[in-house]
Amino acid sequence: MKRTFFIVATLIAAANIATAQNTSPNGRITIETTVEASRNVVEVCHNRRNVLTLTDVPLDGQLRFSRHVRDDYQMVAGKRLHCTNEANEYLAPLKRGGQLVMRLYNDGIAFRYERKEKDVPEAAFLIPEGTRRWMLQWTDSYEGFYPLSTTYRVEPVPSYSGISKSAEGYNNRWGFPALLEPVEGTFVLLTEANITKGQSASCLYNDGEQYRLSPTLTATTPWRLAIIGDLKDVVESTLVTDVSDPCRWDDTSWIKPGVVSWIYWAYNHGSNDYNIIKRYVDLAANLKLPYVLVDAEWDTMKDGHTIEEAVSYALSKGVRPLIWYNSSVGWVNGAPTPKYRLNTAEDREREFAWCEQIGVAGVKIDFFSGDDQRNMDFQIDLLESAARHHLLVNFHGATIPRGWQRTYPNLLSTEAVYGAEWYNNVATFTTRAAAHNATLPFTRNVIGPMDYTPCAFSDSQHPHITTHAHELALTVVFESALQHLADRPESLLAQPREVQQFLGELPTVWDDTRLLDGYPADYVAIARRRHNRWYIGVLNGTDQPRTIDLDLTTLQGANGQPAMLFADLPGDKGPWKISKAKRLKRLSQQLQPRGGLVVVIGK
Repeated sequence: MKRTFFIVATLIAAANIATAQNTSPNGRITIETTVEASRNVVEVCHNRRNVLTLTDVPLDGQLRFSRHVRDDYQMVAGKRLHCTNEANEYLAPLKRGGQLVMRLYNDGIAFRYERKEKDVPEAAFLIPEGTRRWMLQWTDSYEGFYPLSTTYRVEPVPSYSGISKSAEGYNNRWGFPALLEPVEGTFVLLTEANITKGQSASCLYNDGEQYRLSPTLTATTPWRLAIIGDLKDVVESTLVTDVSDPCRWDDTSWIKPGVVSWIYWAYNHGSNDYNIIKRYVDLAANLKLPYVLVDAEWDTMKDGHTIEEAVSYALSKGVRPLIWYNSSVGWVNGAPTPKYRLNTAEDREREFAWCEQIGVAGVKIDFFSGDDQRNMDFQIDLLESAARHHLLVNFHGATIPRGWQRTYPNLLSTEAVYGAEWYNNVATFTTRAAAHNATLPFTRNVIGPMDYTPCAFSDSQHPHITTHAHELALTVVFESALQHLADRPESLLAQPREVQQFLGELPTVWDDTRLLDGYPADYVAIARRRHNRWYIGVLNGTDQPRTIDLDLTTLQGANGQPAMLFADLPGDKGPWKISKAKRLKRLSQQLQPRGGLVVVIGK
């Protein structure tokens, strides 16, 4: 008889804590191991009923309690600078040697194999038909949509790299994170964390309802995670960094997050034009932004100018420049330059030393070729080398964050998102952007910083139909320690004085993050606190007006404080409705179709 072990994560009611075994410290999550013969699906339930099932875990015995784990640490950037969590850890022997390490955290589970043989097969998740899920078809840059589906029978997106089809012709390769709603109001977000040297990242390959982890051929695997709870639990979770290795550097004081003026969205080839660079430097200086990004092709600057001149001009205005590099492992032929400057240890040390010498604050490195071991090792090498020269890092055309923002805190942002840059590429983004924007806070942005490059009031190659307040709210709703403003200088400087002041004062790291309300693709309201000031961003992801009514009394220190509101005027009366309130306990407002709202509470 074939024996299959099932590990089931179950959310249980507080009243049943006393009877639970193998529990998280708060008693909300339990796991059970059962031996079954030919059972492929486990019922997904709530309140002592199952919400997640793993199959084919090669156990050779039962789980036993190992220890209590507590995380209490400081981040340089992120949704919460002071993070805490705790877990009960359990161990079980694996067939062919080694052990399964299973941690039951207060907001989810984490597990990994510590194997003696590298080819022990990975586990699989069961996602029954009918389960609501928001999943990304795998592509090496993780630039795609998270559409709602209830079936595995999904046609592959033809333009994606790495397409894999099942025998039935459906897409069967999926990237992390994957958001599931197994029962109404209970959510599970699947992802992984703590990739170390010699490891590849993984994805999911499905055969019908069974979604198997792609193999990682190292003795110890990364942590596989399932964040479990309501949407508030998912959005506010720091589980990805909780399980990741801490930073080993003694000094991180040189790492300074901030807002960036960005050339590429409006001028795809503008970074080889010294006069355009100057305009974006002047924009940053006028708005009091700390950074400007000089994008691709700065090594072929026109009219005899050089990048050294551009850097010198920026520094003279009190603006620190970031510059772009091609990783030269992904898109190389026909791709923009500079190329082949970072691919050997000697070359990148020389290049990064030069950056540090002339006053460059950080680097944006683009066009990786997936998340296999070569790419993951290369990115770790880049982070370590950049840190030796006090350079911030932003990875583009790269894989999702998997906890490196804790281990290597100079990694302040990562693209891995279908962002505003796509207004340059395809017309399809225009009509899907609002719903997509209202989905990302529940999927991609949960796991780490996201360089969406928000806030464009004017149009690029393809128009946007989101409102001005929607665009402004993206800068609060989306977390990224380097927040690149996409719009052109004349558009940003034409906005009301209050909007310009808001952008100049905008934090990019947060002491606290709260989900106030929302549902993927529908709408989202997020509150973030920096020191004594709360920022609230609200997005309407639909084409219909929406009335919101939010209780703000739970926001510590917000009661009785003055507030500034940035909203949309209805119809064609104008783009802005900016108002003040002496105190704000409830937020009642009608959102325009594809509209938004920003509220700043506190002096």
